Amino acid sequence: MKKEQINVSATDAILIGQSLAGNKKALESLVKKHQDWIYNIALTFVGDSNEAADLTQEVLIKVVTKLDSFKQKSNFKTWVYRIVKNHFLNTKRGKNETIPLTFEAFGEGLDQLPDESLSNYSHETEKKALVEEAKISCMKGMLLCLDREQRLIFIMGELFEFTDTIGAEIMEISKENFRIKLHRAKKQLYSFMNNKCGLINKSNPCRCVRKTAGFIKMGYVDPINLHFQKNTITHINGVIDKKLEQYKGEVISEYQKLFQEHPFLQSPDKLASIKKLLSSKAIKETFDFQ
Repeated sequence: MKKEQINVSATDAILIGQSLAGNKKALESLVKKHQDWIYNIALTFVGDSNEAADLTQEVLIKVVTKLDSFKQKSNFKTWVYRIVKNHFLNTKRGKNETIPLTFEAFGEGLDQLPDESLSNYSHETEKKALVEEAKISCMKGMLLCLDREQRLIFIMGELFEFTDTIGAEIMEISKENFRIKLHRAKKQLYSFMNNKCGLINKSNPCRCVRKTAGFIKMGYVDPINLHFQKNTITHINGVIDKKLEQYKGEVISEYQKLFQEHPFLQSPDKLASIKKLLSSKAIKETFDFQ
């Protein structure tokens, strides 16, 4: 019997129904459809590619093992991100969170990092990539100065522009509370950037190109393996659903623009991780694949 071909663009409802009926290809397609999104949110949340990959795998296991509890009347993506929220907020702290980071301490760390040239790197394109990696690493480090709830609300509401209706449903708070928490997170982060970051305020002395060598020496930037630019699909601003208000003349802030210019990456080793996921004991106990 010829195996049924599954269209990866099929709607979630169709893929869910086929998956629950025991169609393994449908479940693979459902996982592929959402895996990169979960990974990129995780990467911004923890600032480490290996930890982000682990978080993505853990969330996907929860999604597929709970798939039969999903109610078709609700939005599947919102349901998935509620699982993301619960898992991310309650997971053990990663290596970048072992010591609670404050904006004050982060700023002092930047001040203490000496300005150095990249004279050891001969190719201009290599220098450009290294500086970009340092910039992204530094900005993701800034996000770690927010507490976990603030960070996740910022990622959803500001980076990926989830509406307050969707954001509130995911975070299980009121729309007003979601907007207030998002405003506070933005105020803290952007105030720090305005007072410290040369990308925003040209009078600030901190420059990515001058700090890159120091970031390399401290292990924040790997010149051989650029974690935040590897397997780039597009950029964050290329995958988000633009809010209706922006089409009415809303001007995006320079702060938000900088974060939305970060690469949107393919989840690492996607095929292997999906196969590992679908062969796990938890999945085999949930689905009766034919």
